[in-house]
Amino acid sequence: MNNLHDLMNNTPAVLTIIIFLATIVAFVFSKIRSDIVALCCMASLLAFGIVTPKDALAGFSNSSVVIMLALFIVGGAVFQTGLAKTVSRKLLRMAGTSETKLFFLVMGVTSFVAAFVSNTGTVALLLPIILAMAKSAKISPSKLMMPLAFASSMGGMFTLIGTPPNLIVDGYLRDHGLGGFGFFDFTGIGAACFVVGLVMLYILSRVFMNKKSRQKENDDEGRDLLALLNEYELDQLIFKLQIGDNSPMVGKTPQELDLHRRFGITLLEERHHNKLLGSVVQQTVRANTVFDVGDVLYALGTREHINELVQIFNLTLFAEEMREDHAKLDFYDLGLSEILISPESKLINQTIEDAGFRQRNNVNVLAIKRAGRCISDEMQQQTIHSGDMMLVHGAWNDIKKMKTNLREWIIIGDPAEELENVALDHKAPLAAGIMIAMVALMVFADQIGIPPVTTVIVAGLLMVLLGCVRSVDTAYKMIGWESIVLIAAMMSMSTALSSTGISDFIATEVVTGLKAHGPWAVLVGVYVVTSLLSTFISNSATAILVAPIAWSAATQLGVSPTPFMMAAAIAASAVFALPISTPPNAMVMNAGHYTFMDYVKVGVPLQIAMGIVAVLVIPLFFPF
Repeated sequence: MNNLHDLMNNTPAVLTIIIFLATIVAFVFSKIRSDIVALCCMASLLAFGIVTPKDALAGFSNSSVVIMLALFIVGGAVFQTGLAKTVSRKLLRMAGTSETKLFFLVMGVTSFVAAFVSNTGTVALLLPIILAMAKSAKISPSKLMMPLAFASSMGGMFTLIGTPPNLIVDGYLRDHGLGGFGFFDFTGIGAACFVVGLVMLYILSRVFMNKKSRQKENDDEGRDLLALLNEYELDQLIFKLQIGDNSPMVGKTPQELDLHRRFGITLLEERHHNKLLGSVVQQTVRANTVFDVGDVLYALGTREHINELVQIFNLTLFAEEMREDHAKLDFYDLGLSEILISPESKLINQTIEDAGFRQRNNVNVLAIKRAGRCISDEMQQQTIHSGDMMLVHGAWNDIKKMKTNLREWIIIGDPAEELENVALDHKAPLAAGIMIAMVALMVFADQIGIPPVTTVIVAGLLMVLLGCVRSVDTAYKMIGWESIVLIAAMMSMSTALSSTGISDFIATEVVTGLKAHGPWAVLVGVYVVTSLLSTFISNSATAILVAPIAWSAATQLGVSPTPFMMAAAIAASAVFALPISTPPNAMVMNAGHYTFMDYVKVGVPLQIAMGIVAVLVIPLFFPF
């Protein structure tokens, strides 16, 4: 396509421009969800025959989109196992709860990691950790999510492997007989851009995100289940025991030993090792549970009764850190819930034993709260009154089943929601191992020949199969579907801009028109064109498109093509203006509670400022 006249006579090109502008307007006004806008854009391009169904749907099988999807699961597992909270605590020791210190810590750590790992992988790795830091420091996620995404793009400018455009322009130079770029040739320019970007982003985020921070509160983490034990005055009555080699309990059941009647003790749970899976099994103690050597028991009772039990049955009483010999319950498979006895309940005036809570519902009633008083003695003989609040303990599935019996009681809270908030911290080392292996394989993907998409899919599956997420349903809930659909659907517009010749026309016309003004003007033109195109189409596609144009312009000017290639690489990475510009921008959109215009307000000034710095600095490192 040679000129504007040819472009305007091209009906698909005109329709593409109209659809493109309408899409941007819809994004700006934010009246419709961003993923629906993207789907409308894709549907319009399909309806007018501008793209084929295959091209329109190609985004949903694009490796970057699949990587994003799998990384949501990996990141969610890091969060659910408590690994994110553990790492965030260590980082918080460095920064405290100061917003300023946290901002600079996030920017520094993210950009360093992104210099060696893809920006999408970096955000997936750090997003759950940064979210945990924000919650712990009582800071709105909106203050840290955008810096996280933008820093990942800035970090890609530090090294040759930091981002795909760097490798694309390097390969183009080598294919045309030049030496290409060294591993750290990008570092000086990247550092200059990062410093300016750091200052600009700090100012812009404080100006535009302060109001949002006041409007958006941190997500409620749900009730603290351990606090429930304290509320019912039970936290000092739980003890951890282990069955020894010569214990009379070995091979016996609770029914045979009659422990509750003899000692006034309630066995809450039993844990043993599954040698096949190498994991710990946590389950309620039932009447037919057979005890074995090495089993760990959690018991509810007074210290005197526990000591008596320990002596008679040759048990080991564990001393828990900071709790003397009292134990802390975990809620991986077993949980707690409060129930309120309904005035119409048939259980009223029955004892706990007669009501058969344990036999019928597979839960233990640990305590009753009545008229502001907590009762935990002789629970089986306590009479149930209307309006009693009861604390029950059992398997989460059994507690969830109780929610359907509204005639007898009302479950306080949502057991399913509370279960989602329980950290699987016993799986944290496993999640850390999978994460480290995934990052290592992604860093050395070229050397070992395993594509990053394969690595992250396997990592996501391992997180699910090895129990680092609670269930497959939980894994699906972890995926930011709005971000996935947004990026995948908008790739059809990227295809349309290229196939109709619009992007090629813009690049060629701008650069050709600036040749008469010298190499610096052309450098600015290359940067601006690349930056604009990368805002709407993938940075890899932009680099592929602009590289030959930049080379041709340098050749016609009789100057070195290296600074022009560097400008194309930097401009393709430094895109912040829209949530659709990069996968990391889209990934943090929901977590940071951002709108389309939030990116425009912060990202556009930042993108312009970094562009000015880049075109001034590049010739200093790579003369014309």
